[in-house]
Amino acid sequence: MKLILLGPPGVGKGTQANLLEKKFQIPKISTGDILRSEIQSQSSLGQKAQQFINDGKLVPDEVVIGIIKNRLQKSDCRQGFILDGFPRTLPQAEALKKITPIDHVIYLKCGEEELIKRLEGRRTCSRCAKMYHIIFTSPKKESVCDECGGDLVQRKDDHRQTIAKRLQEYDRLTKPLLSYYKTEKNLKSVDGLAAVEDVFKRLLTMVSPS
Repeated sequence: MKLILLGPPGVGKGTQANLLEKKFQIPKISTGDILRSEIQSQSSLGQKAQQFINDGKLVPDEVVIGIIKNRLQKSDCRQGFILDGFPRTLPQAEALKKITPIDHVIYLKCGEEELIKRLEGRRTCSRCAKMYHIIFTSPKKESVCDECGGDLVQRKDDHRQTIAKRLQEYDRLTKPLLSYYKTEKNLKSVDGLAAVEDVFKRLLTMVSPS
């Protein structure tokens, strides 16, 4: 099974990708994780990516596509994979089509105001990086990590103004992918506002062979 999860920041793509990875025993592939790995290994593509990051620029499509192509050629992807965070642009989607066919593209829907509320409520441990939410997954003791006792902080990325900018960027670059995959006839959507377990059950119904 070759699967893409689409949706705006904070809608729960990573959570669902982790559940699907355990269920189907296929790798979850996150663009951010791969970039960090390539940079750490000092591969040629990783070095190119590092140069753009050092200059404060977005890593261009051709570098990201090259990194994803290398990852999909590894043996653990033979039975399938779950792409989380890729493709983000139409050129990336068109390049991916030339690399491999995709079985399912699932769009996790969520209203902008609800997303802002979700992301504003996130807190991250300053010591071990474990994530919490002041409403959904609050710590036992306010502002203190259950695991290591570190202070829980709100990341700059999770401030309302920053979130609004991220959603604008998503609308500009990623929403056109919905039209693209609708034309490809493999796009399905699910309500990302539902409980995690309910979203997962719906996803299983969508991707399981009939």
